[in-house]
Amino acid sequence: MGELGARRPVTGGVGVTGDVWPLGHQFELRPEEQPRRLVLGKGGATVCRRSGGQDGGDVCVVVWMEQADGHGASVQADPAPLGRRVSPARCEKLKRIEALFLVAMATVGLVLGGGGITGASYHLGTLLALEMATGWHPSRADVVVGTSCGAFTAAMLRGDQLSIDAFLDEANSRDDVARRLRSRIYHRSVRPTGMVRWVRRGILPGLSRPDLRLVAGSPAIYSTEGIVEWVEERLGPLANGWPSQPTVICAFDLASRRRTPFGTDAAPWVSLKHAVAASTAVPMVFEPVEIDGRWYADGGIASGTSADLVLGSPHQLDLVIVVAPMAASESREGARFYEDAFDRAGRAALTQELDRVRTEWPDTDIVVFRPDERVLAVTRPNPLSTKAAVPAFLRTLRSLRDELGAPATWEVLRRHLVASKV
Repeated sequence: MGELGARRPVTGGVGVTGDVWPLGHQFELRPEEQPRRLVLGKGGATVCRRSGGQDGGDVCVVVWMEQADGHGASVQADPAPLGRRVSPARCEKLKRIEALFLVAMATVGLVLGGGGITGASYHLGTLLALEMATGWHPSRADVVVGTSCGAFTAAMLRGDQLSIDAFLDEANSRDDVARRLRSRIYHRSVRPTGMVRWVRRGILPGLSRPDLRLVAGSPAIYSTEGIVEWVEERLGPLANGWPSQPTVICAFDLASRRRTPFGTDAAPWVSLKHAVAASTAVPMVFEPVEIDGRWYADGGIASGTSADLVLGSPHQLDLVIVVAPMAASESREGARFYEDAFDRAGRAALTQELDRVRTEWPDTDIVVFRPDERVLAVTRPNPLSTKAAVPAFLRTLRSLRDELGAPATWEVLRRHLVASKV
């Protein structure tokens, strides 16, 4: 298991002229370097301190601040744009603001499991409901692990594109949404190929122990090129790079028949767009993705969640949130035989993964969100249905209203995610 987001040392102090750091960069400041004020912004914090520059002014530097007591002071104000220099006058205004709040700087891991198109709708509804209820934005997660559709959601999250528009474009009706999603996702292959690859990498190795790996590498009529283009359009330059915050995208390596956690030192470097494409290459539907001579398919073949990968964090997390569309704990009425089989496999894998997390981090709280019968009624039997995207999103919002209201769930979330006034 590879380590995530290793901390970079600070050289030359913080606040010198020209120091503008990326969101998510972590610092351990020496006592003499403590800022006058810590201004928290979306996805990071802005440190306002004397720069020592030619104009003698201050700069705002985007950092992620860790203090010994686990808390940071936040100024209730409209901070300057993150990562940009501000004038001395602007910093003086910030310094004069007296309304301070105590903000819990809990460390959070976010696991986004597979589940097809309706699974992405479930992610969106769950994360938006979570933000509305707590005020915590999921982009602030210290570690994000995404598998299959969860890989796409993770990419949108790290690119600050977690919105209805990012998922549904500018569609005006459910039918319009379905048409737009289909045109984006389902790009036909020129000619399905790879029968020999499938026999060698999927069928023959899978005969001794038949499971999902049996279909790994199968030919398909669609390619993931549309998904690559979607990520490029939404994320711009980030699509060709990798998020600065610890992010893991899980795919399945056809040769080794094991999961590949892109974004860790246990996997080769790959661009975000191609990692997402590989992770979302559902067997029998999408062709596998070739990267540097190796073939990859949907990460859900190995596990629908891979929640244990949060253990790659260099520091123990306070809270792990799992969104698992394919690990439902109840069956829907009239469910087809394969639905329960997928959910049983998803639950079993997730249970094992979370047992590992609890063993390594006994003090870490874990919250798991799974679709209930109301959501399953529209997300099944075909999770890849574009027509079910909007109904799945709406049902998820209704479901989360009740789930977040459950005292046991809310108390954990409130303790870690909800800021309290001093």
